[in-house]
Amino acid sequence: MKHFNTSSAMALVLLSTSLALTAASAAPMSNPMVGGQAMMKNMDIVDNAVNSPDHTTLVAAVKAAGLVDTLKGPGPFTVFAPTNEAFAALPAGTVDTLLKPENKPTLTKVLTYHVVPGRWDFASLSRAIRSGGGTADLKTVEGGTLTVMMNGPHNIVVRDEKGDIADISTYDVYQSNGVIQVVDKVLMPN
Repeated sequence: MKHFNTSSAMALVLLSTSLALTAASAAPMSNPMVGGQAMMKNMDIVDNAVNSPDHTTLVAAVKAAGLVDTLKGPGPFTVFAPTNEAFAALPAGTVDTLLKPENKPTLTKVLTYHVVPGRWDFASLSRAIRSGGGTADLKTVEGGTLTVMMNGPHNIVVRDEKGDIADISTYDVYQSNGVIQVVDKVLMPN
């Protein structure tokens, strides 16, 4: 009987350790890393973006466009958030030109084209794509349309109105007021 108790105790220790390791490995999934920084579900879109070294250009643009208060609002919003590399891939001088005060309306148009009302995570995007026969159109805050489609079993791409395609590189970065889908290109409205 003593052997059974020792075995039972050992099994409980192993089970507890396994559960603790599973919980520890699951923790980063609940607060994914973007640019080496944890994105906290209890923070809003702007506060998390400010913490991401991969999104400094986006944050500067949001500030220049006067959209900070909007993106700190209750939402929910889905932001297809271009990385610094995505902005750097634009033609030379584009970002500097957009950040000038006299170009605020154009900058606002470009940025709000990346924002869709609602909380569009991978599951809801893929359901909409299946329901749409392979594509789903999302109406942006700017008034334009982004088209999402599958590119493999677990890869969604986003097509802008000009026909350019962006890959979602980091999915489902949940925020207190929405979700961020990190994209590798700046999406452009017509």
